Amino acid sequence: MRRLNPAHPKTILHFLSKNILRGSGGAQPPASLRTLDIFQNAVIWCIMHIDTDIAIVGGGPNGMTLALALQRCGLNSVIVDQLALSTQSAPEFDGRGYALSLTSVRLLKALGLWAEVQDAAQPMLGIRVSDGRIDTGPSPFAMEFDHAEIEEGPMGHMLEDRQLRPALIKAVRDSNSITYLEKTTVLTQDVSAGAVDLTTDTGTTVSARLLIGADGRRSQVAQRAGIRKTGWSYDQTALVCAVQHDLPHNGIAHQYFLPSGPLAILPLPENRSSIVWTETTKNARAIMALNEADYLDVIRPRFGEFLGKISLVGHRYSYPLDITIASEFVQPRLALIGDAAHGVHPIAGQGLNAGYKDIAALAHVLEDAKMRGEDIGALNTLSRYQEWRRFDVQTLGFATDTFNKIFSNDRPLLRMGRDLGLGLVNKMPALRRAFIREAAGLSGDLPRLMQ
Repeated sequence: MRRLNPAHPKTILHFLSKNILRGSGGAQPPASLRTLDIFQNAVIWCIMHIDTDIAIVGGGPNGMTLALALQRCGLNSVIVDQLALSTQSAPEFDGRGYALSLTSVRLLKALGLWAEVQDAAQPMLGIRVSDGRIDTGPSPFAMEFDHAEIEEGPMGHMLEDRQLRPALIKAVRDSNSITYLEKTTVLTQDVSAGAVDLTTDTGTTVSARLLIGADGRRSQVAQRAGIRKTGWSYDQTALVCAVQHDLPHNGIAHQYFLPSGPLAILPLPENRSSIVWTETTKNARAIMALNEADYLDVIRPRFGEFLGKISLVGHRYSYPLDITIASEFVQPRLALIGDAAHGVHPIAGQGLNAGYKDIAALAHVLEDAKMRGEDIGALNTLSRYQEWRRFDVQTLGFATDTFNKIFSNDRPLLRMGRDLGLGLVNKMPALRRAFIREAAGLSGDLPRLMQ
């Protein structure tokens, strides 16, 4: 990872040769600095200004993964993030576990990251989807997926954020083509014919050929660009924790639909599971206020006894749930990825997977454009990325929204219909196999990094 270092001789000589000694049309220092000694001028302006191929706003898993994918294409990048790297790398920073699809695992392998996290990942060998109530238990009608029904291997792997994020940070630190600006907030973004210019609260300015918004559902990059978003709140909150249990999970993930929202029990290494439990926002607030013993008393009747006794491991977290989809993913010199472009309900566990498909598709498009000598920030180049991803994202948003509305209620007729539907799909091998391939991320036209 490149850091701004005023004492680094290569940095100073590069600036002198490019902007002062050659007298080229490069970036000019502010007028207040032009009266300084030429050497001091070079050092101070080097600290304040960075030229790069791509500026990425947002240094979470999507932003860092994109930067690592772009360096394979020979593109330099600057990541700008409000948080300190030490904050992100803390084990308690984010309690989520990611159900990485087979194609997301392929992406991490292509970037040389999988070897760093593989030992901490749990293969997902099966998925069981059922409907039910707390007082009556699961319905006898269920849909079951087995990884043996596809030739490619496990449908995916469970990996905790506290394992993935440090591996990404290490890879970024080791890179010579990525500069990370931590504890930095972008104030303005100005797009011109050939570049996009950023100003920040630290005084550093960045000029890039392309700006990427990877800054989440409330993306400031999208807002400054005037990109509208369609969406709504579900008045639901995801309660996230990890539990230890007596009996082995055998690599089976469970999606259990309750009237208040779905309960996902996702296998982690050893006898542990990640819980993503959806409740109404009012109930979730009260549950989060409980002590550990009372919290477990609420979980147990929902979780059941099929894995034996359970106990909490680590911290508890909560995340409000909504859906947001941007009206456009690209503009001249600008592209959105991940939650900045689309945030969906976690009912299918596809949040990070959708972001990783964005990354693989965008890297594919930019690599091709670079090889053909095209402008990587031109709208006709970026439109290929939008055309590739937009339909897939809209379909995912519609599917997760519909499933949540159909299953998050206790209406008898709907309950009967969905139970019969689950049982029917389970009796149709071809349809079941299609669902498995979709869950594994194998459907559609795959970018090179996911093939």
